[in-house]
Amino acid sequence: QVLLVESGGGLVQAGGSLRLSCAASGRAFSSSAMGWFRQAPGKDRDVVAAISWSGTFTYYADSVQGRFTISRDNVKNTVYLQMNSLKPEDTAVYYCAVSDAPGAQVMGARGSRGVRNWGQGTQVTVSS
Repeated sequence: QVLLVESGGGLVQAGGSLRLSCAASGRAFSSSAMGWFRQAPGKDRDVVAAISWSGTFTYYADSVQGRFTISRDNVKNTVYLQMNSLKPEDTAVYYCAVSDAPGAQVMGARGSRGVRNWGQGTQVTVSS
């Protein structure tokens, strides 16, 4: 079991930046891929970015490629999502997740089906 706690959400104007953090506890963190998902009202929870257990490989949804960067610190048991050039369509609740597999591409392909544990979510609102 991995406990995940997100922080860093908030309100920002279009074009601005935010950095989300996800602190994890539990032995499985350093051997599992981690990811960020988001869910807007009335929509599915979709994967935004994923990172392999070692931090070497990443996956990004097309909608955020080039604007968002996922990273992790296995000493601090923390995963980050740096979000730049934010757009109103990025508005959603963002969830941190730990995968049941070590690879980023697998997590990206499987989406919610491959998630072992979820964080509680943090709201990101981008105003136009």
